[in-house]
Amino acid sequence: MNHPDPLDAMLEELRLDLDELCRQAGVESTWVCARVDDGLLTLCESGTAIETWRFDAAGLRRVRRMVCLERDFDAVPELAALVADLEDEVRALRERLQRIGG
Repeated sequence: MNHPDPLDAMLEELRLDLDELCRQAGVESTWVCARVDDGLLTLCESGTAIETWRFDAAGLRRVRRMVCLERDFDAVPELAALVADLEDEVRALRERLQRIGG
């Protein structure tokens, strides 16, 4: 029987504000704001004020990956977001395949 990992449960509940996300990902708030405005990053909780924005663990992982793609491959933000989407999709498909015994 699979027992849930306590770390996974804790990460599922993780909520970072903009400043915390920026510190954890090593980016400026303007970088994050531009990508949110362009629809490349999604908030898990939002409001009209930036102070109410919240990001989850998946958002942090996505920001870190996009930063690496933009920096290491000189990718434009849209391409970095697309690659991050595709990597997430591949990860989800592999997990699904593993669950069904493939």
